[in-house]
Amino acid sequence: MFKKIFDGLIDHPVLTSLFVADFGILLFHRPPFLFSLIMLGALMAMCMYFGQKLALFKV
Repeated sequence: MFKKIFDGLIDHPVLTSLFVADFGILLFHRPPFLFSLIMLGALMAMCMYFGQKLALFKV
């Protein structure tokens, strides 16, 4: 399972770097409220994209 995740993240290096940078900024810094809402929305959109793209638990 972890191999699928790492392969999916390596296949999309730009989105992965945006995801890591966005997550790090939201986790360790305190951006203004409106900017943090926009960043949180972008983070959720990337999570949904990766969830659809990886499809780890296909039945």
